[in-house]
Amino acid sequence: MPGFVELLSSPLLGQGDGQGGVGGFSTVLMNMFPFVMIIFLFYLLMIRPERRKKAELNQMLENLKKNDRVVTIGGIHGTVVSTTKGAEDVTIKIDESTNTKLKLQRSAIARVLTGDAGSPNRGG
Repeated sequence: MPGFVELLSSPLLGQGDGQGGVGGFSTVLMNMFPFVMIIFLFYLLMIRPERRKKAELNQMLENLKKNDRVVTIGGIHGTVVSTTKGAEDVTIKIDESTNTKLKLQRSAIARVLTGDAGSPNRGG
């Protein structure tokens, strides 16, 4: 009676003489190698950079302080008026002349601006 490895390798690969053994198992491993490499490359190119980007965003949101210039995910520019570390909400002033303020969730802030030119702060 053929072993488990021979049963798997013979029909899947279209090879084998029923005498299989170690050669059949190594063939299955060699055929799986490209799939493992594709998964590894997918992790390196897609998942890892997204995790890093999310960690940087969380760090930026945690370090928000009064008078930081921010841009929301909706594109509204404003200046932080009040925030508390660990709190969910942030108040920003969007108009100096009418003193218009918005209270929004911390997660609605897309980026923090620095300087007069409005270049994004990269946290470093």
